[in-house]
Amino acid sequence: MSATAARRVESARAGSGARLQALVRRLESLIEMRVAEENRLSSAVSTVAVKQSLEAHIRYLIEEIKQTEAAIQEQINNHPDLKQKSDLLDSIPGIGQTTAALLLAEIVNLKQYKSARQVAAYAGLVPRERRSGTAVRRRTQLSKIGNARLGTALYFPAITALRCSGFFQQWASGLRERGKCKMAVIGAAMRKLIHLAYGVLKTGKPFDPNWAKAA
Repeated sequence: MSATAARRVESARAGSGARLQALVRRLESLIEMRVAEENRLSSAVSTVAVKQSLEAHIRYLIEEIKQTEAAIQEQINNHPDLKQKSDLLDSIPGIGQTTAALLLAEIVNLKQYKSARQVAAYAGLVPRERRSGTAVRRRTQLSKIGNARLGTALYFPAITALRCSGFFQQWASGLRERGKCKMAVIGAAMRKLIHLAYGVLKTGKPFDPNWAKAA
Protein backbone atom coordinates (compact mmCIF):
# COMPACT_ATOMS: atom_id res chain seq x y z
CA MET A 1 0.00 0.00 0.00
CA SER A 2 1.35 3.41 -0.96
CA ALA A 3 1.80 6.18 1.58
CA THR A 4 -1.08 8.11 0.01
CA ALA A 5 -3.41 5.13 0.22
CA ALA A 6 -2.35 4.50 3.81
CA ARG A 7 -3.17 8.09 4.73
CA ARG A 8 -6.59 7.74 3.11
CA VAL A 9 -7.32 4.58 5.09
CA GLU A 10 -6.20 6.24 8.31
CA SER A 11 -8.33 9.30 7.55
CA ALA A 12 -11.37 7.11 6.89
CA ARG A 13 -10.81 5.29 10.18
CA ALA A 14 -10.52 8.58 12.02
CA GLY A 15 -13.76 9.79 10.44
CA SER A 16 -15.66 6.63 11.36
CA GLY A 17 -14.29 6.88 14.90
CA ALA A 18 -15.37 10.51 15.20
CA ARG A 19 -18.89 9.64 14.05
CA LEU A 20 -19.02 6.78 16.54
CA GLN A 21 -17.90 9.11 19.32
CA ALA A 22 -20.64 11.61 18.45
CA LEU A 23 -23.28 8.88 18.56
CA VAL A 24 -22.00 7.39 21.82
CA ARG A 25 -21.91 10.79 23.53
CA ARG A 26 -25.40 11.54 22.24
CA LEU A 27 -26.59 8.26 23.75
CA GLU A 28 -25.00 9.21 27.05
CA SER A 29 -26.85 12.55 27.05
CA LEU A 30 -30.17 10.92 26.20
CA ILE A 31 -29.81 8.41 29.03
CA GLU A 32 -28.95 11.18 31.49
CA MET A 33 -32.06 13.12 30.40
CA ARG A 34 -34.27 10.03 30.74
CA VAL A 35 -32.98 9.33 34.26
CA ALA A 36 -33.51 12.97 35.25
CA GLU A 37 -37.08 12.95 33.96
CA GLU A 38 -37.82 9.62 35.66
CA ASN A 39 -36.54 11.06 38.94
CA ARG A 40 -38.77 14.11 38.54
CA LEU A 41 -41.75 11.88 37.80
CA SER A 42 -41.19 9.71 40.88
CA SER A 43 -40.27 12.41 43.39
CA ALA A 44 -42.19 15.54 42.47
CA VAL A 45 -45.74 16.38 43.44
CA SER A 46 -47.01 17.41 40.03
CA THR A 47 -50.22 18.44 38.40
CA VAL A 48 -51.82 16.05 35.93
CA ALA A 49 -50.56 18.17 33.07
CA VAL A 50 -46.95 18.08 34.32
CA LYS A 51 -47.14 14.32 34.91
CA GLN A 52 -48.42 13.74 31.40
CA SER A 53 -45.72 15.97 29.99
CA LEU A 54 -43.01 14.05 31.87
CA GLU A 55 -44.40 10.70 30.76
CA ALA A 56 -44.58 11.85 27.14
CA HIS A 57 -41.00 13.14 27.27
CA ILE A 58 -39.77 9.88 28.80
CA ARG A 59 -41.45 7.89 26.02
CA TYR A 60 -39.80 10.15 23.46
CA LEU A 61 -36.38 9.74 25.10
CA ILE A 62 -36.75 5.95 25.24
CA GLU A 63 -37.44 5.89 21.52
CA GLU A 64 -34.50 8.21 20.81
CA ILE A 65 -32.26 5.96 22.90
CA LYS A 66 -33.34 2.90 20.88
CA GLN A 67 -32.70 4.68 17.60
CA THR A 68 -29.30 5.93 18.74
CA GLU A 69 -28.28 2.48 19.95
CA ALA A 70 -29.26 1.09 16.56
CA ALA A 71 -27.26 3.83 14.82
CA ILE A 72 -24.21 2.99 16.94
CA GLN A 73 -24.44 -0.68 16.04
CA GLU A 74 -24.93 0.20 12.37
CA GLN A 75 -21.88 2.46 12.45
CA ILE A 76 -19.80 -0.38 13.88
CA ASN A 77 -21.18 -3.04 11.53
CA ASN A 78 -20.61 -0.87 8.45
CA HIS A 79 -16.92 -0.38 9.20
CA PRO A 80 -14.85 -3.61 9.27
CA ASP A 81 -12.11 -2.06 11.40
CA LEU A 82 -14.59 -0.99 14.10
CA LYS A 83 -16.42 -4.32 13.87
CA GLN A 84 -13.23 -6.28 14.37
CA LYS A 85 -12.22 -4.17 17.36
CA SER A 86 -15.71 -4.39 18.86
CA ASP A 87 -15.63 -8.19 18.61
CA LEU A 88 -12.19 -8.27 20.26
CA LEU A 89 -13.40 -6.11 23.16
CA ASP A 90 -16.59 -8.17 23.47
CA SER A 91 -14.43 -11.24 24.14
CA ILE A 92 -13.29 -9.75 27.47
CA PRO A 93 -15.36 -10.82 30.52
CA GLY A 94 -17.68 -8.02 31.64
CA ILE A 95 -17.40 -5.99 28.44
CA GLY A 96 -20.47 -6.10 26.20
CA GLN A 97 -21.32 -4.26 23.01
CA THR A 98 -22.32 -1.02 24.73
CA THR A 99 -19.07 -0.74 26.68
CA ALA A 100 -17.06 -1.82 23.64
CA ALA A 101 -18.63 1.00 21.63
CA LEU A 102 -17.78 3.55 24.30
CA LEU A 103 -14.18 2.33 24.55
CA LEU A 104 -13.78 2.60 20.79
CA ALA A 105 -15.38 6.04 20.82
CA GLU A 106 -13.17 7.44 23.56
CA ILE A 107 -9.88 5.70 22.71
CA VAL A 108 -9.88 6.85 19.11
CA ASN A 109 -6.20 6.34 18.29
CA LEU A 110 -4.64 3.46 20.18
CA LYS A 111 -1.30 4.02 18.47
CA GLN A 112 -0.66 7.19 20.48
CA TYR A 113 -0.33 5.10 23.66
CA LYS A 114 2.91 3.25 24.30
CA SER A 115 1.55 1.03 27.08
CA ALA A 116 -1.60 -0.16 28.80
CA ARG A 117 -0.65 1.99 31.78
CA GLN A 118 -0.83 5.11 29.61
CA VAL A 119 -4.37 4.19 28.56
CA ALA A 120 -5.28 3.52 32.21
CA ALA A 121 -3.90 6.95 33.14
CA TYR A 122 -5.97 8.54 30.36
CA ALA A 123 -9.03 6.83 31.87
CA GLY A 124 -8.16 8.13 35.35
CA LEU A 125 -7.65 4.59 36.62
CA VAL A 126 -4.07 4.82 37.85
CA PRO A 127 -4.00 4.71 41.68
CA ARG A 128 -2.34 7.52 43.55
CA GLU A 129 -1.31 7.58 47.16
CA ARG A 130 -2.94 10.06 49.51
CA ARG A 131 -0.69 11.67 52.12
CA SER A 132 -1.30 13.58 55.27
CA GLY A 133 1.40 16.18 55.69
CA THR A 134 4.67 14.96 54.23
CA ALA A 135 5.21 11.55 55.77
CA VAL A 136 2.05 9.78 56.86
CA ARG A 137 0.81 7.39 54.20
CA ARG A 138 -2.91 7.03 53.66
CA ARG A 139 -5.15 4.78 51.54
CA THR A 140 -4.56 4.93 47.81
CA GLN A 141 -7.36 6.00 45.51
CA LEU A 142 -7.89 6.33 41.78
CA SER A 143 -6.74 9.51 40.14
CA LYS A 144 -9.54 11.89 39.19
CA ILE A 145 -7.52 13.26 36.31
CA GLY A 146 -8.52 11.63 33.03
CA ASN A 147 -11.43 10.80 30.78
CA ALA A 148 -14.33 10.49 33.20
CA ARG A 149 -16.48 8.72 30.61
CA LEU A 150 -14.11 5.75 30.52
CA GLY A 151 -13.91 5.43 34.29
CA THR A 152 -17.67 5.64 34.70
CA ALA A 153 -18.32 3.18 31.88
CA LEU A 154 -16.07 0.50 33.37
CA TYR A 155 -17.56 0.47 36.88
CA PHE A 156 -20.46 -1.91 36.22
CA PRO A 157 -18.51 -4.09 33.76
CA ALA A 158 -15.91 -4.55 36.51
CA ILE A 159 -18.59 -5.63 38.97
CA THR A 160 -20.05 -8.02 36.38
CA ALA A 161 -16.62 -9.50 35.69
CA LEU A 162 -15.95 -10.01 39.41
CA ARG A 163 -19.30 -11.75 39.85
CA CYS A 164 -19.47 -13.88 36.72
CA SER A 165 -15.95 -14.54 35.45
CA GLY A 166 -13.88 -17.36 36.90
CA PHE A 167 -10.75 -15.61 35.67
CA PHE A 168 -11.58 -12.38 37.50
CA GLN A 169 -12.73 -14.20 40.64
CA GLN A 170 -9.44 -16.06 40.90
CA TRP A 171 -7.47 -12.90 40.13
CA ALA A 172 -9.39 -10.86 42.72
CA SER A 173 -8.94 -13.48 45.45
CA GLY A 174 -5.23 -12.65 45.49
CA LEU A 175 -6.01 -8.96 46.05
CA ARG A 176 -8.37 -9.75 48.92
CA GLU A 177 -5.76 -11.98 50.52
CA ARG A 178 -3.44 -8.99 50.52
CA GLY A 179 -6.02 -6.99 52.41
CA LYS A 180 -7.55 -4.95 49.60
CA CYS A 181 -10.98 -3.59 50.46
CA LYS A 182 -14.05 -3.99 48.22
CA MET A 183 -13.73 -0.65 46.44
CA ALA A 184 -10.01 -1.15 45.91
CA VAL A 185 -10.71 -4.49 44.25
CA ILE A 186 -13.37 -2.92 42.00
CA GLY A 187 -10.96 -0.13 41.06
CA ALA A 188 -8.28 -2.70 40.27
CA ALA A 189 -10.77 -4.66 38.15
CA MET A 190 -11.62 -1.49 36.18
CA ARG A 191 -7.92 -0.96 35.56
CA LYS A 192 -7.52 -4.63 34.59
CA LEU A 193 -10.28 -4.25 32.01
CA ILE A 194 -8.46 -1.30 30.44
CA HIS A 195 -5.24 -3.32 30.32
CA LEU A 196 -7.07 -6.23 28.70
CA ALA A 197 -8.75 -3.90 26.21
CA TYR A 198 -5.38 -2.47 25.25
CA GLY A 199 -4.01 -5.99 24.91
CA VAL A 200 -6.68 -7.37 22.58
CA LEU A 201 -6.67 -4.24 20.40
CA LYS A 202 -2.88 -4.10 20.22
CA THR A 203 -2.42 -7.78 19.37
CA GLY A 204 -5.59 -8.28 17.35
CA LYS A 205 -6.26 -11.45 19.34
CA PRO A 206 -9.33 -12.13 21.54
CA PHE A 207 -9.20 -12.47 25.31
CA ASP A 208 -7.19 -15.46 26.52
CA PRO A 209 -6.89 -16.20 30.28
CA ASN A 210 -3.36 -17.51 29.77
CA TRP A 211 -1.87 -14.22 28.62
CA ALA A 212 -4.41 -12.08 30.47
CA LYS A 213 -2.84 -13.00 33.82
CA ALA A 214 0.15 -10.84 32.99
CA ALA A 215 -1.83 -7.97 31.48
